[in-house]
Amino acid sequence: MQTKTINGNAPDGGRPDRDGPVPGGPGDAGPNGPETGTAGRWRADSAPVLAGAAVAVGGVGAFLALADIASPVRAPCTLFFLVLAPAAALAAALGRLDPLSRTVVAGAGAVALDLLVAQAMLALHLWSARGGVVAVAVLSGGVFLAVSVRRRRSGARGRGSRTN
Repeated sequence: MQTKTINGNAPDGGRPDRDGPVPGGPGDAGPNGPETGTAGRWRADSAPVLAGAAVAVGGVGAFLALADIASPVRAPCTLFFLVLAPAAALAAALGRLDPLSRTVVAGAGAVALDLLVAQAMLALHLWSARGGVVAVAVLSGGVFLAVSVRRRRSGARGRGSRTN
């Protein structure tokens, strides 16, 4: 049994002195020998694939809702689209935040946008599932477009390009 103590008054913040690798960290030999780094590379290579799969599932959800196709995957895929599209748009707009903060704020903003769309449509007596999907898609596309225009303008100013 190992006992760990935390000493917050120590000058090094209570961290133990280590000359070797941190257990479970990079370079740790572990029980199976030296780390080869393939797990980290696999995670880095799989990120674009997962993002593409998420977009595909969201696209299928939007298509199923707009085409009014009865399917057992319609509700979960449409819900995924209704959260994914505004969250991705807001995450693109919040590019300067660290990844965790950007994820939390984008997720909360996506839920808030969905609720505002639903509230406005109900208040105006215009509620329909198709209309909600279209409204969320239009608003998310508008945010993506605004972010793209802002980045393009700031990039042109940052390079010092002129039009003569």
